[in-house]
Amino acid sequence: MNRNLTDVQNMLSKLTGRRVSNMVSLYLSYQLAKITKKPLHWGMPFSLEIEPTTSCNLRCPQCPSGLREFSRNTGMLDFPLYKKVIDEVHEDLVYLILYFQGEPFLNKKFLDFVRYAASKNIYTATSSNAHYFTDEMAKATIESGLDRLIISIDGTTQETYGKYRIGGNLEKVMEGTRNLVKWKKKLGRTTPHIIWQFIAFRHNEHQIPEIKRLAREIGVDELGIKTAQIYDYQTSDEFIPTNEELSRYKKTEEGYQIKNKLLNQCWRLWKGSVITWDGLVVPCCFDKDATHRFGDVSTETFEKVWTNERYKGFRQAILKSRKEIDICTNCTEGTKIWS
Repeated sequence: MNRNLTDVQNMLSKLTGRRVSNMVSLYLSYQLAKITKKPLHWGMPFSLEIEPTTSCNLRCPQCPSGLREFSRNTGMLDFPLYKKVIDEVHEDLVYLILYFQGEPFLNKKFLDFVRYAASKNIYTATSSNAHYFTDEMAKATIESGLDRLIISIDGTTQETYGKYRIGGNLEKVMEGTRNLVKWKKKLGRTTPHIIWQFIAFRHNEHQIPEIKRLAREIGVDELGIKTAQIYDYQTSDEFIPTNEELSRYKKTEEGYQIKNKLLNQCWRLWKGSVITWDGLVVPCCFDKDATHRFGDVSTETFEKVWTNERYKGFRQAILKSRKEIDICTNCTEGTKIWS
């Protein structure tokens, strides 16, 4: 069976009557909100991102975690706070991303987070730089019930890989992937769906044919080529690919501009939310420094935050003019180009 189809079927298996009804309510309210320009909103999130940690072992130059430039607190998510949130939302939640900033596997409780969500029949996903998949950890990861694992691999040689993944070791990524693929086969599991994610930059765009060959050779389930988010794209083109098809930005006489149109709507604000390691609720993954804070689930329920006036006001601002919201100006919603 096609591996992507298997992954889709696995995700669909998480649906219940209540979860489907909730998703329909969210979608209908979103469509009405776009028409009326009022922040109508019905239902609880069916997608949620929870941050295991802000810590990272690498120093990627376009990442606030790698640059150690957060103005917000850094730390590790603890299990009691995580359990509280899951217990509050699990009946409606379909998709849980255990990642925001940082390297998730640095949190020693990470696989406990996965197991608990799996016990609630929630589809779990994460993204890792794959430096910690020893044989033992790879086996434990396969056994945990994790449904999707995205592995960052932005080069086919150490020189190219290390230009962005500063401090990283390509051989560790390759070895870790091999361990995961081996144990997945040994244990006869179809999960996690293992994705190699290759972010296209100017220095690595020529290696796309080679990364495709390596992906087939090692046996990952999917290869995703992703466009890079560049924070200073207006003034610096060091990382922007020369092939415009691989870029979120286009070159003009005035410099680089983001390709997509900033429509005054955003499905993300209706379908889901992001929770930092210490319980802050923020609109989406583009708010990396948690500047737009709607509440704190360590002191109040998620539902109370989800329906409060601050959240409603932000949804209203989205419908009015996204170009006036700082985190929206470099948003593309764009990820994979092809697999």
